Amino acid sequence: MSDECIIRYCAPTLASIKTGSLFTCPFDSRDAMLCAVRAFNRRMTGRGLCMLPLRWKDGACLLYLYRPGMLARDLTDCDACALLRACGYPCGDVSGCIRRLMARLAAGEGFPHEIGLFLSYPPEDVRGFMEGLPAKCTGIWKVYGDEARAQRVFAKYRKCRDVYMRKWSEGRSVERLTVAV
Repeated sequence: MSDECIIRYCAPTLASIKTGSLFTCPFDSRDAMLCAVRAFNRRMTGRGLCMLPLRWKDGACLLYLYRPGMLARDLTDCDACALLRACGYPCGDVSGCIRRLMARLAAGEGFPHEIGLFLSYPPEDVRGFMEGLPAKCTGIWKVYGDEARAQRVFAKYRKCRDVYMRKWSEGRSVERLTVAV
């Protein structure tokens, strides 16, 4: 797992403007990948980040980098709770919600639609996707609610990634690029 990959796919989470990010990382050894995840988590101790392997499949690991405090806040939203409860999640228990997400990922080929709630997607957009409504626009996610707000968020995330990639290429470490919360 390279720092470049982490920055490319997780910059807004590192910057603390997004709750969580997902990325896939190839692995030769499950033990080596777990060791790399533990090492990353040790490096980020005190910065408010946690990395978890969510799914192992075909020589690749789906990794979730997130901010537990932000996730707890996001999952207490009334609309988010209603969506999660309908999918069998234990609202009010962040660890239980992550375990349920992992179980749903392991059980299926794709991604459970509610995964967006773990990635800072607005609940109204997650609901619209789950209900199969026509999207107003598509960017990082499909937008069913406030299109203007979503476009601003998409631009903010792109700018963050571009700035972080430039700073990293200039020699700044992941630790120095990570906002401590």
